[in-house]
This record gives sequence, structure tokens and C-alpha cells, in this order.
Amino acid sequence: MQQAHTVPFSASLDAGLSGATRVYFIVGDPIAQVRSPSGVTAALRAAGRDALVVPAHVAHADLPAFFAGITPMRNVDGVIITVPHKFSAANYCATLSAEAAFLGAANTLRRTADGAWHGGMFDGTGFVAALVEAGCELRGKRVLLVGAGGAGSAIGHALIQSGVGSLDVRDNDAARTDSLTARLNALAQGSLGSQGEARGVDAGVQAHTYDVVVNASPLGMRADDPLPVDVTRLPATTFVGDVVTKPPLTPLIEAARARGCTTVTGTQMFSRVCDRMVEFLLETPAAQRC
Repeated sequence: MQQAHTVPFSASLDAGLSGATRVYFIVGDPIAQVRSPSGVTAALRAAGRDALVVPAHVAHADLPAFFAGITPMRNVDGVIITVPHKFSAANYCATLSAEAAFLGAANTLRRTADGAWHGGMFDGTGFVAALVEAGCELRGKRVLLVGAGGAGSAIGHALIQSGVGSLDVRDNDAARTDSLTARLNALAQGSLGSQGEARGVDAGVQAHTYDVVVNASPLGMRADDPLPVDVTRLPATTFVGDVVTKPPLTPLIEAARARGCTTVTGTQMFSRVCDRMVEFLLETPAAQRC
């Protein structure tokens, strides 16, 4: 009988791992779709940190047990938060950044000197940075945002801060939509800028009437998902963005490109989000993009 070939355990791990390695978790439900463990690990190491990012598949009901378990672990320095835990994660933070406090959500937690958690939220600023990098001038534009969850709320906040002419939000949860738009309008009214009004819209909204269309919902993660908007009449001048990272080219992005639209993928967004997460985790500028 032929002997099975096995790889020595030590060879299957990066040679730099040791008992001194600092641990960061990324937690979500599901978790298989995330691309950040290797990218954030590489960025942390490029910045001189002996660190490893570990994925953790944790259901909503088990989140209290997860935080109860990792908080006493003295070698755990941070947690990256993904779907659907961004709102819940804020409850485990002793302090929050201004944006995270406004949104009541966090996607990155770092350990403070006293052992507590400080939360930040970077989905919005990262996505807007990706749009601008793709050539999208947001000021004065009419924007349709699909999804008012953690990522959608952060993107809506960043869009209003960027001076869009109007922001229409579509989400299946009417209460969540109303809460987000009310807070965004209060923010715009309290600002000296020229931010536009945010309002909720229903499923019959006409996507082709907008300058920018953003999918911040999970639609597109599964092969049988419907498109988040009707793209059949989109003009080529429309900018279309999607937060979904797996598949890298979602049906929405492929359909928009077929219409000649400029697009921003979830991977492009996450690259910019990753820059900001690493800066936050290290409290210094990121050494490289993820």
C-alpha cells in the first residue's frame, strides 16, 4: 500500500508564527466569503507587527459568548466585524469613534490600554474613496443606495458627507430605513455644507434615473439571488458600486459593465477599507494597501 504524502505541520504554517504572535479575529455569519484574513495579516506584518488574522464563524445568538471568550485573551489585540454583526459589535465597545457612534455600528475593534474595546467604522469612507478613485464626482449627484444595514448605513453617512445632491435608500426593513434617513437628514441640517436630502424609496424605484447606484445589501452573494435593481435601462454614464466581495464580479457588476457603466467592485472597496482598518488597529498609517 502506497504511503500517503503528508506535509510537516511546521511547514504548513508561516515560519514567523510563534507564541508571541498577536491575534486578530474577523467574525461573521457566514464567514467563508471574506477575503481579509490574508490581506490584513500581510498589511500588519508589513507594518512590523508579528500578527495573524483568524476567521471566526459565529452566529448572532453566540456573539455574547464569543466576546466573553476573547476579551480575557491577552494576546488578542483586535476584531474585524462583518455581516451581520456590525450593529451588535458596537455594544461591546467601551468607546467609539465619532462615525461609529453616529451610526451605532462598528466594523473594527482594537484593544485599549485598560483591556476594553474601542470601535471604528470604515465601510463608508472606504467605499467613497473607491468611487472617487474610479473617477466619480459625487457632489450634487443623485444616488440610490440599496441596503440600510451596517455597511449601507456607513456608506450613506459617507455619501451625505461628500455632498451628494440627494440620497434615496431602499431596504426591506422600513423601520431601519426610516431611522437611517432621519439621522442622515439631521446630520445634513446641522452641517455648514450643502448635503442633499435622504429619503426612503420602495422596490419599484427606477434605477436608471440616478447618477450613482450602490448595492450595500447581501444580494449577489448567492447564485440564485435576484439583481438588487433593474439595470436594463441604465445609461452608460451611471456609476454602479457593489459591496459584495464573493464572487469578485457580481451579476450586478457584470450587467452594469455590459451597459457600459463604470463600476466599483466589493474588492476595490475593501482595499480602501482595509487601509483604514489597519491604520486604526495600529494607530499609525498603514504600510501598504491590502
